[in-house]
Amino acid sequence: MSSKAAPAGKDKLIDEDEEVLQAVILADSFNKRFRPLTTRKPRCLLPICNAPLLDWTFESLALAGVQEVFVICRSHAQLVKEAIKESKWSKPGSGMKIVPIMTAKETFSPGDAMRDIYTRGLVTSDFVLVMGDLVSNIRIDEVVRVHKERRKTNKDAIMTMVVKESGVRHRTRARGESSVFVLDRETSECLYYEALTGYPRNNVVRIPREMLATHPEVEIRNDLIDCSIDVCSVEVPSLFQDNFDYLDIRRDFVHGILTSDLLMKNIHCYVAKDGYAARVQDTRSYESISKDILSRWTFPLVPDDNHPGGHIYEHTRGNRYIAKDDSVVLARTCKIGTNTLIGSSTQVSENASIDASVIGQHCNIGAGSTVSNSYIFENTVIGANCTIERSIIGAGVNIKDNTHIAKGCLIGDGVIVGPDSVIQPYERLSTRQGPPVNGNDDNDDEEDDSDLEEVEASMFLGDSASDLDISDAGSISSDSDSESDFSDTDSHAELESSAGRSDLSLPLDMPSIIPGSGLMADSEFRIEVKQSLERAFSEGHSVENAAVELKTLRMASNVPLSRVKEAVVAAIVEKIPIVDGDPAVQRRKIAAVVGRWGELINRIGGVDPIETVCILQAHCATSTRMPLFGQILAALYQEDIVEEDDIRAWHKLPIAQGEGRKPGPETENLQRCLTIGAHMIRQFDEQESDSEEEESEDEVLKAGKVVAKPVKVEETPETTEESESEDDDSKSSGDVSKEADSTDVEEDGESSEDSEE
Repeated sequence: MSSKAAPAGKDKLIDEDEEVLQAVILADSFNKRFRPLTTRKPRCLLPICNAPLLDWTFESLALAGVQEVFVICRSHAQLVKEAIKESKWSKPGSGMKIVPIMTAKETFSPGDAMRDIYTRGLVTSDFVLVMGDLVSNIRIDEVVRVHKERRKTNKDAIMTMVVKESGVRHRTRARGESSVFVLDRETSECLYYEALTGYPRNNVVRIPREMLATHPEVEIRNDLIDCSIDVCSVEVPSLFQDNFDYLDIRRDFVHGILTSDLLMKNIHCYVAKDGYAARVQDTRSYESISKDILSRWTFPLVPDDNHPGGHIYEHTRGNRYIAKDDSVVLARTCKIGTNTLIGSSTQVSENASIDASVIGQHCNIGAGSTVSNSYIFENTVIGANCTIERSIIGAGVNIKDNTHIAKGCLIGDGVIVGPDSVIQPYERLSTRQGPPVNGNDDNDDEEDDSDLEEVEASMFLGDSASDLDISDAGSISSDSDSESDFSDTDSHAELESSAGRSDLSLPLDMPSIIPGSGLMADSEFRIEVKQSLERAFSEGHSVENAAVELKTLRMASNVPLSRVKEAVVAAIVEKIPIVDGDPAVQRRKIAAVVGRWGELINRIGGVDPIETVCILQAHCATSTRMPLFGQILAALYQEDIVEEDDIRAWHKLPIAQGEGRKPGPETENLQRCLTIGAHMIRQFDEQESDSEEEESEDEVLKAGKVVAKPVKVEETPETTEESESEDDDSKSSGDVSKEADSTDVEEDGESSEDSEE
């Protein structure tokens, strides 16, 4: 595992006379999505994986070599100042100077905060602008370099926005929010921007005709995640000062700059190919980012190395993280599932079960209680025989015996619940009744929520928010998931234009990248991809070089990212030779191909493992490699291209279940794949149970943590089942334990380092 590289300037104090890289953090969220958790503290101080969000943001900036940070805070400003004072960044030699700035109570929007920055004259050169709920490992210093190089030849280039490619089902992509970017293909200049919301529903974007006349080669994209990382010139705050109607940075400022006939300023996009960046915008994204941290997508910012809170965790098999100070007490009969983090001085009693959850410090989980996909803050006590499902529990909460909390609940700090209580889905409990009266809440706007804000606030943890989906035919979706008013025949409609209109109307059901005139058709693109991969296979190209060639080909053809992934998955699957009568040889052939080329699926950009499984299922359903589906999926799992949670999530998708399809051979094959997936999930469950049973009581009590033990994994029996199809599914399901090879071996107890490169 590589250690975090020391950012520039971290080994010396900041010299006030030299030009330093500055950053501005807008610590206020300006909404109410996390109430009641934010009635006593701002969102930026809420813990995620047992470290305040603000500390994750500081770490992200430190990776980029930022030397001076201004934290703009309004509500709970004193708490923010104290948190900064107590953090490691206030110690001498930290390499980063942090200055909290308390703004006026009349600051109700990011635009107001930017005007305050201008009034105070805080920034003196190009600066990085982020929100206080950012988790990122993107090298922002590279974005700054590109921005400054561009400014040397174009002084009107005032901002560079960082975006990332993603599938429509990527878990960090907000279901009720999306954006359409119109980019110049050569320069990545953002020519037009429009923010989209699930409510009120918007299915059409109108693009000025004259823009297309001056920029013949454009990309119209809604497959980009806005990372909310901006590199700004020093004049950006002054533009907010000159335009008091600019409230939101994207909806007002960016849209206003790009549509202004007077300002003549340029904004560019930087499409990050590598790295991770996401904002904790609501409780659904809180869950998604927590899981990504536990799955190590944020490396080097992971719990067992460079934890922003300074805690030390041991990383064991299945992405279990246990505090390493010997203060954790785990009963022998308790069960700790995968993707789980347990803070120091926490006790888990007999027969308690914790799965895919984060437990804070100094917590107590009672006997027989179950915590699933939930997030428990520090000093919380959960009584015996309680169940908590997909909820967030604040600090100092006391949940008494036999209490059941359904999915999507938020329990505020200090609340006492029970005993023998049932909390219905999506309830919010607080010790304070009604809105705060001291005007000091994280979101204490004097006006009532707008309709949009009410919808945003209802995007709870555990809610699919399918009614807010903004469809994207360029990515995996199903009829049942899309509420679009456009039919399938409309999804490939061309841009509408008429002599009597000055705008072009773009249905949002169109592919996420709209091809320009004279570019290759989809079928021609598939042929080109196939030929490119055949050359890579035969000539032994590196995965990196193959990925570069595919990205170049995609830029030339302007097709959606999902089309590239479909072609890559198909090529890899078809490269696997079919071996009759020798399952062991067949497994080795699959492992060899996937081990050599599987990483190419992620290297082409837009990492979305759930979409990868969907594409694999769809291809195998129409291919002679259908019997190999389970073994290929197991090989992808072995190579960390997909994870256990991804397979479970795919198995629940309506599109994976073949909903809306007419009966036929393809639908039957989709169902066979689904059955194989169910078999693999049962294997996951059985391995988890076996692993827990083999833990030694002496080792657990002595170490106070979960110890990875050798696990003997037997191959799936290939005996005759009740039906021939079930027998085929069992044979093709593959071995899903992550081992050195496909044969029966014993684990050496060492943990794999998932997705950290």
